[in-house]
Amino acid sequence: MSTSETYFCATEKDTEELGRRLAAAARKGDCFALYGTLGMGKSVLCRAFIRSLTGAEEIPSPTFTLVQTYPAKDFDIYHFDLYRLKSPEEIFELGMEEALYSGVTLIEWPEKMGGYLPRKAIRIEIVPAMSGRRITVSGMKGEKDLD
Repeated sequence: MSTSETYFCATEKDTEELGRRLAAAARKGDCFALYGTLGMGKSVLCRAFIRSLTGAEEIPSPTFTLVQTYPAKDFDIYHFDLYRLKSPEEIFELGMEEALYSGVTLIEWPEKMGGYLPRKAIRIEIVPAMSGRRITVSGMKGEKDLD
């Protein structure tokens, strides 16, 4: 059974905490699709996710490289930023298929994948709300409780 949970993040620290909680629930094969306009905190959430599982200090944005890979204890983490993609088929040049099957993927701008986004992707929508962000996580299985 899939669930949907909504969180209010008043600060960047709140967004980082949610990233750490998502990382703690992540399992090999999980795909996290992050939706939100520029400046909503997608990269902040991804950096906290990656840092909590790898201890990495330097986590550059994959805006220009399109993908960064980080070894974690039980799987590799693939952080994709698809903002600059011109067509959905370009994902195959980035090793997306291998990433989806062999590790955990964090995908910023997943709408650029078109119909190639896996149906089982965990959807993270970030929108402005009051003086912070409202983050809705949909598609996580019940055993991956974030509380």
